Amino acid sequence: MSFPVAIQMYTLRNDAKANLYATLKKAKALGYDGVEFAGLHGHTAEEVRDMCQDIGLVPISAHVPYKDMVEDPEAVLSQYQTIGCKYVAVPYLNEEYRPGNEKFPEVIENDAKIGAVAKKLGMTLLYHNHDFEFVKLDGKYALDILYDEVPADLLQTDLDTCWVNVGGEDPAGYILKYTGRAPVVHLKDFVGQKSEGMYELIGIDKKATAEPTKFEFRPVGSGKQDFPAILEASKKAGATRVVVEQDQATMGLTPMESAAKSREYLKSIGN
Repeated sequence: MSFPVAIQMYTLRNDAKANLYATLKKAKALGYDGVEFAGLHGHTAEEVRDMCQDIGLVPISAHVPYKDMVEDPEAVLSQYQTIGCKYVAVPYLNEEYRPGNEKFPEVIENDAKIGAVAKKLGMTLLYHNHDFEFVKLDGKYALDILYDEVPADLLQTDLDTCWVNVGGEDPAGYILKYTGRAPVVHLKDFVGQKSEGMYELIGIDKKATAEPTKFEFRPVGSGKQDFPAILEASKKAGATRVVVEQDQATMGLTPMESAAKSREYLKSIGN
């Protein structure tokens, strides 16, 4: 089975901010047939919908700030319904909302509420993990607690295979754990290992170093991940889409060159 491959636009965020249409068109030319949005860069939902239709890209999903969805879920999610997205995802949690902190129970409660609104609109809410959900609360990973507490018809997985690995689990095995609940899988590669300051690399913290032994994002196929195993597990788990994401360009490549390298690798292994 060969998966349709989408690009997560956070990978190309600076290009998209400068010219969203041109960036989407380049992504299509690289061989991506779908897109997962990370902001609309000042465009209306109707404009973005029309861009996708004109270029021939399928608007798969969108990463939408958690707080925005909590404040006005119907208005926010309706934008992405207009674009044609089948999924919306909680992309990231600020410190106070993370497992082990006082507001994590609110996240579980609010994800159920947002998921119900998404369902009413004919969409599905996903949760996009990092590594901090792999802390154990009462002997169980917080990520598993989230999926245990919120019903599958209200919340499904947007497993990020890089962060699953950094969190200490085998990505392929973890995908299989959520068979039937893993419609979208993030393909993300890296070298190094969990280290202080990783989150500067996604624009959050300010402690990351440039030491080669430290954590570094890489184009898909240029790091330590076993993507044939990940793709096989995704197939067995019932995934319908895979999404390429690279939070920060490395190896002397631009973000667009990184996206091209990732797509070429996937083609080389038959996807």
